[in-house]
Amino acid sequence: MKRIYVVGTADTKGEELAFLADAVAAAGGMAVRVDIGTRGATVPVDIEAGEVAAHHPDGAGAVLGIDDRGTAVAGMGVAFARFIQARDDVAGVIGIGGGGGTSIVTAGMRALPLGPPKIMVSTLASGDTAPYVDVSDIIMMPSVTDMAGLNRLSRVVLHNAAQAVAGMAAKPAPSAAGKPALGLTMFGVTTPCVTAIVERLRADYDCMVFHATGTGGRSMEKLADSGLLAGVLDITTTEVCDLLFGGVLPATEDRFGAIARTKLPYVGSVGALDMVNFWAPPTIPEKYRGRLFYEHNPNVTLMRTTADECRRIGEWIGTRLAACEGPIRFLIPEKGVSALDIEGGAFFDSEAGAVLFEAIERTIKPTKHRAVTRLPLHINDPTFAKAAAEAFLDIAKK
Repeated sequence: MKRIYVVGTADTKGEELAFLADAVAAAGGMAVRVDIGTRGATVPVDIEAGEVAAHHPDGAGAVLGIDDRGTAVAGMGVAFARFIQARDDVAGVIGIGGGGGTSIVTAGMRALPLGPPKIMVSTLASGDTAPYVDVSDIIMMPSVTDMAGLNRLSRVVLHNAAQAVAGMAAKPAPSAAGKPALGLTMFGVTTPCVTAIVERLRADYDCMVFHATGTGGRSMEKLADSGLLAGVLDITTTEVCDLLFGGVLPATEDRFGAIARTKLPYVGSVGALDMVNFWAPPTIPEKYRGRLFYEHNPNVTLMRTTADECRRIGEWIGTRLAACEGPIRFLIPEKGVSALDIEGGAFFDSEAGAVLFEAIERTIKPTKHRAVTRLPLHINDPTFAKAAAEAFLDIAKK
Protein backbone atom coordinates (compact mmCIF):
# COMPACT_ATOMS: atom_id res chain seq x y z
CA MET A 1 0.00 0.00 0.00
CA LYS A 2 1.24 3.49 -0.85
CA ARG A 3 2.14 5.71 2.08
CA ILE A 4 2.64 9.40 2.76
CA TYR A 5 6.07 10.11 4.20
CA VAL A 6 5.92 12.84 6.84
CA VAL A 7 9.45 14.09 7.27
CA GLY A 8 11.14 16.40 9.75
CA THR A 9 13.82 16.77 12.38
CA ALA A 10 12.28 15.01 15.38
CA ASP A 11 14.99 16.43 17.63
CA THR A 12 14.01 20.09 17.11
CA LYS A 13 10.59 19.93 15.41
CA GLY A 14 9.13 16.88 17.16
CA GLU A 15 5.88 18.51 18.28
CA GLU A 16 5.15 19.81 14.78
CA LEU A 17 6.11 16.51 13.16
CA ALA A 18 3.75 14.55 15.39
CA PHE A 19 0.90 17.00 14.82
CA LEU A 20 1.38 16.92 11.04
CA ALA A 21 1.50 13.11 10.90
CA ASP A 22 -1.68 12.86 12.97
CA ALA A 23 -3.36 15.41 10.69
CA VAL A 24 -2.40 13.41 7.60
CA ALA A 25 -3.80 10.25 9.17
CA ALA A 26 -7.01 12.05 10.16
CA ALA A 27 -7.38 13.17 6.54
CA GLY A 28 -7.27 9.56 5.41
CA GLY A 29 -3.62 9.18 4.52
CA MET A 30 -1.35 6.37 5.68
CA ALA A 31 1.28 8.49 7.42
CA VAL A 32 4.84 7.37 8.09
CA ARG A 33 6.88 9.54 10.45
CA VAL A 34 10.47 9.91 9.29
CA ASP A 35 13.15 11.47 11.50
CA ILE A 36 15.96 13.31 9.71
CA GLY A 37 17.36 14.94 12.83
CA THR A 38 20.96 14.52 13.83
CA ARG A 39 20.24 14.30 17.56
CA GLY A 40 17.81 12.19 19.59
CA ALA A 41 14.12 12.24 18.65
CA THR A 42 11.72 13.88 21.10
CA VAL A 43 8.61 12.07 19.77
CA PRO A 44 7.94 8.53 18.55
CA VAL A 45 8.78 7.97 14.86
CA ASP A 46 8.29 5.12 12.42
CA ILE A 47 11.65 5.46 10.71
CA GLU A 48 14.54 6.59 12.87
CA ALA A 49 17.29 8.94 11.79
CA GLY A 50 19.81 6.13 11.99
CA GLU A 51 17.97 4.13 9.35
CA VAL A 52 17.92 7.13 7.02
CA ALA A 53 21.56 8.00 7.74
CA ALA A 54 22.62 4.43 6.90
CA HIS A 55 21.77 5.19 3.26
CA HIS A 56 24.69 7.62 3.03
CA PRO A 57 27.40 6.20 0.72
CA ASP A 58 29.85 6.32 3.63
CA GLY A 59 27.42 4.96 6.21
CA ALA A 60 25.62 6.50 9.16
CA GLY A 61 28.91 7.67 10.65
CA ALA A 62 29.16 10.28 7.93
CA VAL A 63 25.94 11.87 9.22
CA LEU A 64 25.40 11.20 12.91
CA GLY A 65 27.68 12.01 15.83
CA ILE A 66 29.33 14.89 13.97
CA ASP A 67 29.96 18.14 15.82
CA ASP A 68 29.88 20.31 12.70
CA ARG A 69 26.20 21.02 12.00
CA GLY A 70 26.72 22.02 8.38
CA THR A 71 28.48 18.76 7.59
CA ALA A 72 25.78 16.75 9.36
CA VAL A 73 22.96 18.53 7.50
CA ALA A 74 24.66 18.08 4.14
CA GLY A 75 25.28 14.41 4.89
CA MET A 76 21.69 13.81 5.96
CA GLY A 77 20.51 15.44 2.74
CA VAL A 78 22.50 12.93 0.72
CA ALA A 79 21.27 10.06 2.88
CA PHE A 80 17.60 11.07 2.73
CA ALA A 81 17.72 11.42 -1.05
CA ARG A 82 19.05 7.87 -1.36
CA PHE A 83 16.58 6.61 1.26
CA ILE A 84 13.46 8.01 -0.41
CA GLN A 85 14.62 6.95 -3.88
CA ALA A 86 14.83 3.38 -2.63
CA ARG A 87 11.18 3.29 -1.48
CA ASP A 88 8.57 1.78 -3.76
CA ASP A 89 5.54 2.79 -1.70
CA VAL A 90 5.63 6.59 -1.91
CA ALA A 91 2.17 8.11 -2.35
CA GLY A 92 3.53 11.53 -1.39
CA VAL A 93 6.04 13.35 0.77
CA ILE A 94 5.39 16.24 3.13
CA GLY A 95 8.12 17.89 5.12
CA ILE A 96 8.60 20.60 7.71
CA GLY A 97 11.69 22.57 8.45
CA GLY A 98 13.70 25.68 8.94
CA GLY A 99 16.95 26.16 7.06
CA GLY A 100 18.50 22.77 7.76
CA GLY A 101 15.33 20.70 7.54
CA THR A 102 14.25 22.38 4.30
CA SER A 103 17.61 21.62 2.75
CA ILE A 104 17.46 17.95 3.76
CA VAL A 105 13.84 17.24 2.83
CA THR A 106 13.91 19.00 -0.54
CA ALA A 107 17.09 17.13 -1.48
CA GLY A 108 15.04 13.96 -1.23
CA MET A 109 12.03 15.44 -2.97
CA ARG A 110 14.16 16.54 -5.93
CA ALA A 111 15.45 13.00 -6.26
CA LEU A 112 11.93 11.66 -6.83
CA PRO A 113 10.27 11.55 -10.24
CA LEU A 114 7.87 14.28 -11.25
CA GLY A 115 4.29 13.50 -10.30
CA PRO A 116 4.05 12.22 -6.70
CA PRO A 117 2.89 15.12 -4.47
CA LYS A 118 5.63 16.93 -2.60
CA ILE A 119 4.82 19.66 -0.08
CA MET A 120 7.47 21.47 1.96
CA VAL A 121 6.19 23.59 4.85
CA SER A 122 9.11 25.89 5.47
CA THR A 123 10.19 29.10 7.15
CA LEU A 124 12.00 29.87 3.87
CA ALA A 125 9.06 29.39 1.52
CA SER A 126 8.39 33.09 0.89
CA GLY A 127 11.97 33.86 -0.17
CA ASP A 128 14.16 32.65 -3.02
CA THR A 129 13.18 28.99 -3.26
CA ALA A 130 15.13 28.15 -6.44
CA PRO A 131 17.89 26.23 -4.59
CA TYR A 132 15.26 24.02 -2.96
CA VAL A 133 12.83 23.51 -5.84
CA ASP A 134 15.17 23.63 -8.87
CA VAL A 135 13.32 21.89 -11.74
CA SER A 136 11.16 19.64 -9.58
CA ASP A 137 7.44 19.95 -8.78
CA ILE A 138 7.87 20.70 -5.08
CA ILE A 139 5.19 22.91 -3.54
CA MET A 140 6.72 25.33 -1.04
CA MET A 141 4.25 26.37 1.69
CA PRO A 142 5.16 29.19 4.10
CA SER A 143 5.00 28.23 7.75
CA VAL A 144 4.39 31.94 8.56
CA THR A 145 5.66 31.57 12.14
CA ASP A 146 8.88 29.84 13.10
CA MET A 147 8.66 26.22 14.15
CA ALA A 148 9.42 26.54 17.81
CA GLY A 149 6.41 24.74 19.20
CA LEU A 150 2.81 24.68 18.08
CA ASN A 151 0.64 27.79 18.17
CA ARG A 152 -2.83 28.70 16.91
CA LEU A 153 -1.51 29.74 13.49
CA SER A 154 0.96 26.89 12.94
CA ARG A 155 -1.81 24.38 13.70
CA VAL A 156 -3.89 25.88 10.88
CA VAL A 157 -0.97 25.90 8.42
CA LEU A 158 -0.01 22.30 9.19
CA HIS A 159 -3.64 21.15 9.09
CA ASN A 160 -4.08 22.72 5.65
CA ALA A 161 -0.84 21.15 4.42
CA ALA A 162 -1.98 17.73 5.65
CA GLN A 163 -5.32 18.09 3.89
CA ALA A 164 -3.53 19.06 0.68
CA VAL A 165 -1.09 16.15 0.58
CA ALA A 166 -3.71 13.61 1.66
CA GLY A 167 -6.10 14.83 -1.01
CA MET A 168 -3.47 14.72 -3.75
CA ALA A 169 -2.32 11.27 -2.68
CA ALA A 170 -5.90 9.96 -2.56
CA LYS A 171 -6.74 11.27 -6.03
CA PRO A 172 -3.58 10.99 -8.14
CA ALA A 173 -3.69 12.33 -11.66
CA PRO A 174 -4.77 9.68 -14.16
CA SER A 175 -2.07 8.20 -16.32
CA ALA A 176 -1.45 10.28 -19.41
CA ALA A 177 -3.43 8.90 -22.29
CA GLY A 178 -3.24 9.52 -25.98
CA LYS A 179 -0.16 10.72 -27.82
CA PRO A 180 3.35 10.11 -26.44
CA ALA A 181 5.26 13.22 -25.34
CA LEU A 182 8.38 14.70 -26.93
CA GLY A 183 10.78 17.25 -25.47
CA LEU A 184 12.13 20.00 -27.75
CA THR A 185 14.52 22.87 -26.96
CA MET A 186 14.08 26.33 -28.44
CA PHE A 187 15.48 29.86 -28.27
CA GLY A 188 14.14 32.96 -29.97
CA VAL A 189 16.82 32.59 -32.65
CA THR A 190 15.74 29.00 -33.43
CA THR A 191 11.99 29.50 -33.14
CA PRO A 192 11.18 29.07 -36.87
CA CYS A 193 12.93 25.69 -36.90
CA VAL A 194 11.36 24.29 -33.74
CA THR A 195 7.91 25.62 -34.62
CA ALA A 196 8.07 23.88 -37.99
CA ILE A 197 9.18 20.61 -36.36
CA VAL A 198 6.27 20.78 -33.93
CA GLU A 199 3.84 21.32 -36.81
CA ARG A 200 5.16 18.20 -38.50
CA LEU A 201 5.01 15.99 -35.41
CA ARG A 202 2.04 17.24 -33.41
CA ALA A 203 -0.47 14.91 -35.09
CA ASP A 204 1.27 11.92 -33.52
CA TYR A 205 3.09 13.42 -30.51
CA ASP A 206 2.40 15.76 -27.63
CA CYS A 207 5.20 18.27 -28.28
CA MET A 208 6.56 19.95 -25.15
CA VAL A 209 8.84 22.88 -26.00
CA PHE A 210 11.40 24.07 -23.43
CA HIS A 211 13.06 27.48 -23.50
CA ALA A 212 16.82 26.81 -23.51
CA THR A 213 17.57 28.97 -20.49
CA GLY A 214 19.42 26.46 -18.33
CA THR A 215 16.34 25.57 -16.31
CA GLY A 216 14.58 24.66 -19.56
CA GLY A 217 17.09 22.00 -20.48
CA ARG A 218 17.18 20.65 -16.95
CA SER A 219 13.39 20.49 -16.86
CA MET A 220 13.32 18.55 -20.10
CA GLU A 221 15.91 16.07 -18.89
CA LYS A 222 14.08 15.70 -15.56
CA LEU A 223 11.01 14.64 -17.55
CA ALA A 224 13.15 12.19 -19.48
CA ASP A 225 14.55 10.71 -16.26
CA SER A 226 11.00 10.49 -14.89
CA GLY A 227 9.91 8.35 -17.83
CA LEU A 228 7.55 11.01 -19.15
CA LEU A 229 9.08 11.50 -22.60
CA ALA A 230 9.16 9.21 -25.62
CA GLY A 231 11.97 11.10 -27.30
CA VAL A 232 13.93 14.35 -27.52
CA LEU A 233 14.59 16.84 -30.32
CA ASP A 234 17.35 18.91 -28.75
CA ILE A 235 17.66 21.49 -31.50
CA THR A 236 18.93 24.29 -29.25
CA THR A 237 21.96 23.23 -27.20
CA THR A 238 23.06 26.79 -26.41
CA GLU A 239 23.05 26.24 -22.63
CA VAL A 240 26.42 24.52 -23.05
CA CYS A 241 27.96 27.83 -24.16
CA ASP A 242 26.90 29.54 -20.94
CA LEU A 243 28.15 26.62 -18.86
CA LEU A 244 31.60 26.70 -20.40
CA PHE A 245 32.09 30.47 -20.61
CA GLY A 246 30.29 31.95 -17.64
CA GLY A 247 26.97 32.95 -19.16
CA VAL A 248 23.86 33.52 -17.12
CA LEU A 249 21.70 30.71 -18.60
CA PRO A 250 23.95 27.68 -18.15
CA ALA A 251 23.39 23.96 -18.35
CA THR A 252 24.86 21.77 -15.63
CA GLU A 253 27.64 19.24 -16.06
CA ASP A 254 24.88 16.62 -16.35
CA ARG A 255 23.55 18.04 -19.64
CA PHE A 256 22.79 15.04 -21.90
CA GLY A 257 23.04 12.77 -18.86
CA ALA A 258 19.36 11.83 -19.05
CA ILE A 259 19.80 10.91 -22.71
CA ALA A 260 22.57 8.50 -21.74
CA ARG A 261 20.63 7.05 -18.81
CA THR A 262 17.31 6.56 -20.60
CA LYS A 263 18.57 5.72 -24.11
CA LEU A 264 15.65 7.68 -25.55
CA PRO A 265 15.53 8.40 -29.29
CA TYR A 266 17.45 11.66 -29.65
CA VAL A 267 17.85 14.17 -32.47
CA GLY A 268 20.21 17.02 -31.66
CA SER A 269 21.63 20.07 -33.35
CA VAL A 270 23.77 23.14 -32.83
CA GLY A 271 21.07 25.73 -32.26
CA ALA A 272 22.39 29.03 -30.86
CA LEU A 273 25.89 27.72 -30.19
CA ASP A 274 27.08 31.03 -31.62
CA MET A 275 26.25 32.92 -28.42
CA VAL A 276 26.82 33.29 -24.70
CA ASN A 277 24.13 35.09 -22.69
CA PHE A 278 24.75 37.92 -20.25
CA TRP A 279 22.48 40.46 -18.64
CA ALA A 280 22.79 44.21 -19.34
CA PRO A 281 26.19 45.42 -20.64
CA PRO A 282 27.51 46.62 -17.24
CA THR A 283 27.26 43.03 -15.92
CA ILE A 284 29.53 41.50 -18.58
CA PRO A 285 32.81 40.18 -17.11
CA GLU A 286 35.77 42.45 -17.71
CA LYS A 287 37.71 39.72 -19.51
CA TYR A 288 35.16 39.84 -22.33
CA ARG A 289 35.33 43.57 -22.96
CA GLY A 290 36.01 44.28 -26.61
CA ARG A 291 34.28 41.14 -27.90
CA LEU A 292 31.47 41.09 -30.46
CA PHE A 293 28.12 41.67 -28.73
CA TYR A 294 24.50 41.92 -29.78
CA GLU A 295 21.86 43.64 -27.63
CA HIS A 296 18.96 41.22 -27.64
CA ASN A 297 17.00 43.60 -25.41
CA PRO A 298 17.96 46.16 -22.72
CA ASN A 299 18.43 43.37 -20.17
CA VAL A 300 20.01 40.61 -22.28
CA THR A 301 23.31 40.87 -24.15
CA LEU A 302 24.62 38.14 -26.44
CA MET A 303 28.34 37.51 -27.03
CA ARG A 304 29.53 35.79 -30.21
CA THR A 305 31.53 32.63 -29.54
CA THR A 306 34.99 32.51 -31.11
CA ALA A 307 36.47 29.66 -33.12
CA ASP A 308 38.47 28.44 -30.11
CA GLU A 309 35.37 28.52 -27.92
CA CYS A 310 33.39 26.69 -30.60
CA ARG A 311 36.02 23.94 -30.59
CA ARG A 312 35.56 23.47 -26.84
CA ILE A 313 31.77 23.53 -27.19
CA GLY A 314 31.81 20.95 -29.96
CA GLU A 315 34.16 18.65 -28.08
CA TRP A 316 32.08 18.93 -24.90
CA ILE A 317 28.86 18.01 -26.69
CA GLY A 318 30.40 15.31 -28.85
CA THR A 319 32.12 13.60 -25.94
CA ARG A 320 28.91 13.37 -23.95
CA LEU A 321 26.81 12.15 -26.82
CA ALA A 322 29.47 9.54 -27.58
CA ALA A 323 28.61 8.01 -24.20
CA CYS A 324 24.95 7.54 -25.20
CA GLU A 325 23.93 4.05 -26.27
CA GLY A 326 20.44 4.88 -27.51
CA PRO A 327 19.63 5.98 -31.07
CA ILE A 328 21.30 9.34 -31.75
CA ARG A 329 21.04 11.55 -34.84
CA PHE A 330 22.90 14.86 -34.82
CA LEU A 331 22.17 17.30 -37.63
CA ILE A 332 24.55 20.09 -38.63
CA PRO A 333 23.14 23.09 -40.55
CA GLU A 334 26.19 24.28 -42.48
CA LYS A 335 24.73 27.70 -43.36
CA GLY A 336 24.19 28.92 -39.82
CA VAL A 337 23.12 27.93 -36.33
CA SER A 338 20.83 30.83 -35.37
CA ALA A 339 18.89 33.76 -36.75
CA LEU A 340 22.00 35.92 -36.13
CA ASP A 341 24.42 33.42 -37.71
CA ILE A 342 23.37 33.88 -41.30
CA GLU A 343 25.21 35.46 -44.20
CA GLY A 344 25.01 39.19 -43.59
CA GLY A 345 23.85 38.64 -39.98
CA ALA A 346 25.42 40.11 -36.86
CA PHE A 347 27.03 36.82 -35.76
CA PHE A 348 27.84 35.20 -39.11
CA ASP A 349 31.26 33.52 -38.84
CA SER A 350 31.90 30.66 -41.23
CA GLU A 351 35.28 29.89 -39.66
CA ALA A 352 33.84 29.46 -36.17
CA GLY A 353 31.07 27.32 -37.61
CA ALA A 354 33.51 25.08 -39.42
CA VAL A 355 35.54 24.54 -36.25
CA LEU A 356 32.38 23.73 -34.27
CA PHE A 357 31.14 21.21 -36.80
CA GLU A 358 34.51 19.47 -37.09
CA ALA A 359 34.82 19.15 -33.30
CA ILE A 360 31.40 17.53 -33.00
CA GLU A 361 32.03 15.10 -35.86
CA ARG A 362 35.42 14.14 -34.44
CA THR A 363 34.29 13.49 -30.88
CA ILE A 364 30.80 12.03 -31.25
CA LYS A 365 32.26 8.79 -32.67
CA PRO A 366 29.57 7.66 -35.12
CA THR A 367 28.35 4.07 -34.85
CA LYS A 368 25.43 2.11 -36.29
CA HIS A 369 23.10 3.81 -33.80
CA ARG A 370 24.84 7.20 -33.56
CA ALA A 371 25.18 9.33 -36.70
CA VAL A 372 26.12 12.89 -37.64
CA THR A 373 24.65 14.41 -40.80
CA ARG A 374 25.68 17.68 -42.45
CA LEU A 375 23.03 19.59 -44.38
CA PRO A 376 23.79 22.55 -46.70
CA LEU A 377 21.03 24.53 -45.00
CA HIS A 378 20.44 27.19 -42.37
CA ILE A 379 18.94 25.96 -39.12
CA ASN A 380 15.77 27.98 -39.70
CA ASP A 381 15.30 26.72 -43.26
CA PRO A 382 12.01 24.75 -43.44
CA THR A 383 13.89 21.95 -45.18
CA PHE A 384 16.15 21.57 -42.15
CA ALA A 385 13.11 21.29 -39.88
CA LYS A 386 11.68 18.64 -42.17
CA ALA A 387 14.95 16.70 -42.04
CA ALA A 388 15.01 16.85 -38.23
CA ALA A 389 11.42 15.61 -37.95
CA GLU A 390 12.08 12.79 -40.41
CA ALA A 391 15.27 11.80 -38.57
CA PHE A 392 13.30 11.46 -35.35
CA LEU A 393 10.51 9.46 -36.96
CA ASP A 394 13.10 7.14 -38.46
CA ILE A 395 14.77 6.27 -35.15
CA ALA A 396 11.49 6.22 -33.24
CA LYS A 397 10.29 3.34 -35.40
CA LYS A 398 13.31 1.19 -34.66
